[in-house]
Amino acid sequence: MPSHPSPRRLTRALAAATAVAALAGTLAACGGDSEAATTTDAAGTVTVGRVSNGAAKPTELKVSEVKALNAELPAAVRRSGTLKIVVGALPDGFPPLAYIGGDQKTLTGAEPDFGRLVAAVLGLKPQFSNATWENMFVGIDSGKADVGFANITDTEERKKKYDFASYRKDNVGFEVLKKSTWNFDGDYENLAGKTVAVDSGTNQERILLEWQSKLKAEGKTLTVKRYAGKNATYLALTGGRIDAYFAANPGVAYHVTRTAASPDPTRSAGTYSGAGASLQGLIAATTKKNSGLAKPIADAINHLIKSGQYAKWLAAYNLSDEAVAKSEVNPPGLPLSDS
Repeated sequence: MPSHPSPRRLTRALAAATAVAALAGTLAACGGDSEAATTTDAAGTVTVGRVSNGAAKPTELKVSEVKALNAELPAAVRRSGTLKIVVGALPDGFPPLAYIGGDQKTLTGAEPDFGRLVAAVLGLKPQFSNATWENMFVGIDSGKADVGFANITDTEERKKKYDFASYRKDNVGFEVLKKSTWNFDGDYENLAGKTVAVDSGTNQERILLEWQSKLKAEGKTLTVKRYAGKNATYLALTGGRIDAYFAANPGVAYHVTRTAASPDPTRSAGTYSGAGASLQGLIAATTKKNSGLAKPIADAINHLIKSGQYAKWLAAYNLSDEAVAKSEVNPPGLPLSDS
């Protein structure tokens, strides 16, 4: 197993992590890419979380075009009046980030909703296509898409072909029963004596096993459990056989939302950078290298941050703990050795 599984693998792990509690509407396996129906809002508004089937709190946001940012766009994009956004959510989707909503046709989730917000600030009409993970990058390479919003991790390897505008932390996190008093607090020492479940072959497994080795060297224990499926993992959590579940943070946020009204609600007990202790992993809007789009997109994101709309978008999807202070163009990414 490589020292750090690829971001593609992380996305697949997130999809698997939410499969048990899958929304009623999921993406049909209909080939490499497809045009995606999206929500229609009144001019100057974007409703995030619409038709999310409980994954988000529908929130109407007032978002107006910023003329100065529209002027930053490459001439061809500005003339077209359209921002062509690709989301790599075929065939199954990965709630709460990207999937087909409860109406069985609308591409929804935190990622396409954020693309719609960015397009609105830039004064562009969002045009979505939904693709497999591989074909998403083909679409960007070919110019069929201007930008990808699909939980894409900023890596140094990808910077050879793409420019990035960061907008969310790439985190893993701990899920515990709401009644639990335990919190991670960013310190692996707090795992001493605990029993934690993790999915095999994931980045979070690699991190957890490193902590287990460190604790063992200190004469302390950390018991790591792996289950065949999510049903078994969640049954172990509600049954008290494990203290916590360590998973991709958006998957944790989604499951916390889905269990809120259940007899055994859960909560987040803390997050950790998916890139490890030395670097905060980042999720970024992804454009073709030297296309001229990364900077205006980053500036639009920073406008959303300053206006407060960014925080409301994250809150709607229970992802506030993944907020960044600002969007950066091509910030330090996952090192080549870990890509």
